[in-house]
Amino acid sequence: MTKYESEYPAKPVRDSVVEMTEVVLPNDTNNFGTLFGGKVMQLIDIAGTIAARRHTKRLVVTAAVDSLAFLSPIKMGDLVLLKASVNRAFKTSLEVGVKVFSENTQTGTRKHTASAYLSFVALDDEGKPTPIPSVIPETPDEKRRFEKAAIRRGSRLVSCSSELNR
Repeated sequence: MTKYESEYPAKPVRDSVVEMTEVVLPNDTNNFGTLFGGKVMQLIDIAGTIAARRHTKRLVVTAAVDSLAFLSPIKMGDLVLLKASVNRAFKTSLEVGVKVFSENTQTGTRKHTASAYLSFVALDDEGKPTPIPSVIPETPDEKRRFEKAAIRRGSRLVSCSSELNR
């Protein structure tokens, strides 16, 4: 075991899992009676932040949103359910996946309404990036997300680098 591994022991994905539920109220809807996209984004960021903090035991900041796809609207009166967990951790950053569902409480019907991948950076007490534990994927789905997170990170780093060089 290396010094890094002893100071920052790896943690299973299950330790970071977050499930949140909210009801869609009139104040959070647009003229079509559906939840504002910005409100969905806010809830995604909150769920992602909680998952990242559970994993790192540190304050974190959102560094990037790699992907956010709105698949279907969420109607006023429906429930919004968010499920988030850490996909992979790197030295000071980590990726969190968030899935959003709507639930019609009268019928019990649930729909997958949005998905997002967010990157967070863990901060020390002085606000500087700090090392974090790695992730232990256990299920086939966690292992798939773990591998895909490395690919997304590589693409993100290439994209950021080319933007900085413009």
